[in-house]
Amino acid sequence: MAHERQICTFLLGQQLCGLPVERVQEVLRPQRMTRMPLAPAAVRGLLNLRGQVVVAIDLRPRFGLPPTPSPTSCKNVVVRGVDGPASLLVDEVGDVVTVGDLQRESPPEMMGDALRGLVTGVYKLRDRVVVLLDAEAAISV
Repeated sequence: MAHERQICTFLLGQQLCGLPVERVQEVLRPQRMTRMPLAPAAVRGLLNLRGQVVVAIDLRPRFGLPPTPSPTSCKNVVVRGVDGPASLLVDEVGDVVTVGDLQRESPPEMMGDALRGLVTGVYKLRDRVVVLLDAEAAISV
Protein backbone atom coordinates (compact mmCIF):
# COMPACT_ATOMS: atom_id res chain seq x y z
CA MET A 1 0.00 0.00 0.00
CA ALA A 2 1.39 3.38 -1.01
CA HIS A 3 1.81 6.03 1.65
CA GLU A 4 0.02 9.31 0.95
CA ARG A 5 0.83 12.78 2.21
CA GLN A 6 -0.66 16.23 1.87
CA ILE A 7 1.36 19.11 0.48
CA CYS A 8 0.61 22.82 0.72
CA THR A 9 1.56 24.21 -2.70
CA PHE A 10 2.76 27.65 -3.77
CA LEU A 11 4.38 29.35 -6.75
CA LEU A 12 7.88 30.78 -7.01
CA GLY A 13 7.94 32.30 -10.46
CA GLN A 14 6.50 29.55 -12.65
CA GLN A 15 7.72 26.73 -10.39
CA LEU A 16 5.11 24.91 -8.30
CA CYS A 17 6.64 24.10 -4.92
CA GLY A 18 5.28 22.62 -1.75
CA LEU A 19 5.80 21.83 1.89
CA PRO A 20 4.35 19.05 4.00
CA VAL A 21 1.07 20.42 5.34
CA GLU A 22 2.02 19.49 8.91
CA ARG A 23 4.95 21.96 8.75
CA VAL A 24 2.76 24.89 7.63
CA GLN A 25 1.38 26.92 10.52
CA GLU A 26 -0.64 29.36 8.45
CA VAL A 27 -0.80 31.40 5.24
CA LEU A 28 -0.98 35.17 5.46
CA ARG A 29 -1.78 37.98 3.08
CA PRO A 30 1.02 40.49 2.44
CA GLN A 31 2.40 41.80 5.71
CA ARG A 32 4.24 44.95 6.69
CA MET A 33 7.87 44.16 7.42
CA THR A 34 10.80 45.85 9.09
CA ARG A 35 14.13 45.62 7.26
CA MET A 36 17.09 44.22 9.18
CA PRO A 37 20.41 45.98 8.59
CA LEU A 38 23.32 43.64 7.76
CA ALA A 39 20.99 40.65 7.35
CA PRO A 40 21.69 38.08 4.61
CA ALA A 41 20.05 38.89 1.26
CA ALA A 42 17.48 36.12 1.71
CA VAL A 43 16.17 37.75 4.90
CA ARG A 44 13.70 40.35 3.67
CA GLY A 45 12.68 41.57 7.10
CA LEU A 46 10.81 40.90 10.31
CA LEU A 47 7.08 40.81 10.79
CA ASN A 48 4.90 40.93 13.87
CA LEU A 49 2.69 37.85 14.03
CA ARG A 50 0.27 38.46 16.90
CA GLY A 51 3.07 39.72 19.13
CA GLN A 52 5.70 37.22 17.99
CA VAL A 53 8.61 38.40 15.84
CA VAL A 54 8.97 36.22 12.73
CA VAL A 55 11.76 36.33 10.12
CA ALA A 56 10.59 36.65 6.49
CA ILE A 57 12.74 34.71 4.02
CA ASP A 58 12.70 35.23 0.25
CA LEU A 59 13.18 31.90 -1.59
CA ARG A 60 13.28 33.44 -5.07
CA PRO A 61 17.07 34.07 -5.18
CA ARG A 62 17.73 30.48 -4.11
CA PHE A 63 15.73 29.35 -7.17
CA GLY A 64 17.70 31.63 -9.47
CA LEU A 65 14.89 34.18 -9.66
CA PRO A 66 15.21 37.91 -8.99
CA PRO A 67 14.31 38.90 -5.42
CA THR A 68 10.72 39.74 -4.64
CA PRO A 69 10.29 43.34 -5.84
CA SER A 70 8.22 44.33 -2.84
CA PRO A 71 7.89 42.07 0.20
CA THR A 72 4.44 43.53 0.79
CA SER A 73 3.20 42.22 -2.59
CA CYS A 74 3.72 38.53 -1.84
CA LYS A 75 2.06 35.95 0.37
CA ASN A 76 3.58 34.55 3.56
CA VAL A 77 3.70 30.84 4.25
CA VAL A 78 4.49 30.58 7.96
CA VAL A 79 6.47 27.42 8.63
CA ARG A 80 6.98 25.71 11.98
CA GLY A 81 10.72 25.42 12.46
CA VAL A 82 12.80 23.87 15.20
CA ASP A 83 13.66 27.36 16.50
CA GLY A 84 10.14 28.74 16.06
CA PRO A 85 8.11 29.98 13.12
CA ALA A 86 9.52 31.68 10.03
CA SER A 87 7.75 33.12 7.02
CA LEU A 88 8.56 32.13 3.45
CA LEU A 89 7.70 34.79 0.90
CA VAL A 90 5.99 33.23 -2.12
CA ASP A 91 4.37 34.64 -5.25
CA GLU A 92 1.04 32.81 -4.94
CA VAL A 93 -0.43 30.18 -2.66
CA GLY A 94 -1.94 27.13 -4.33
CA ASP A 95 -4.02 24.23 -3.14
CA VAL A 96 -3.34 21.44 -0.71
CA VAL A 97 -2.74 18.33 -2.82
CA THR A 98 -2.57 14.69 -1.81
CA VAL A 99 0.32 12.76 -3.34
CA GLY A 100 1.46 9.17 -3.06
CA ASP A 101 4.84 7.45 -2.94
CA LEU A 102 4.39 6.20 -6.49
CA GLN A 103 4.35 9.80 -7.75
CA ARG A 104 7.63 10.71 -6.00
CA GLU A 105 11.01 10.93 -7.68
CA SER A 106 14.40 12.06 -6.42
CA PRO A 107 15.50 15.59 -7.29
CA PRO A 108 17.15 15.67 -10.73
CA GLU A 109 20.96 15.72 -10.76
CA MET A 110 20.91 18.82 -13.01
CA MET A 111 19.27 20.81 -10.23
CA GLY A 112 22.62 21.88 -8.73
CA ASP A 113 23.87 21.36 -5.20
CA ALA A 114 22.47 24.58 -3.71
CA LEU A 115 18.94 23.85 -4.87
CA ARG A 116 19.18 20.11 -4.22
CA GLY A 117 19.89 20.96 -0.57
CA LEU A 118 16.43 22.54 -0.37
CA VAL A 119 14.54 19.80 -2.20
CA THR A 120 13.55 16.43 -0.76
CA GLY A 121 11.77 15.17 -3.88
CA VAL A 122 9.53 15.94 -6.80
CA TYR A 123 5.98 14.67 -7.29
CA LYS A 124 4.37 14.19 -10.67
CA LEU A 125 0.81 15.46 -10.79
CA ARG A 126 -1.50 15.07 -13.75
CA ASP A 127 -0.33 18.22 -15.51
CA ARG A 128 2.52 19.60 -13.36
CA VAL A 129 5.42 18.72 -11.14
CA VAL A 130 5.57 19.80 -7.50
CA VAL A 131 9.01 20.39 -5.98
CA LEU A 132 8.82 19.37 -2.32
CA LEU A 133 11.01 21.53 -0.09
CA ASP A 134 12.74 20.57 3.13
CA ALA A 135 11.14 22.97 5.62
CA GLU A 136 14.22 23.35 7.85
CA ALA A 137 16.54 23.91 4.89
CA ALA A 138 14.11 26.46 3.41
CA ILE A 139 14.02 28.60 6.54
CA SER A 140 17.74 28.42 7.29
CA VAL A 141 19.89 31.26 5.99
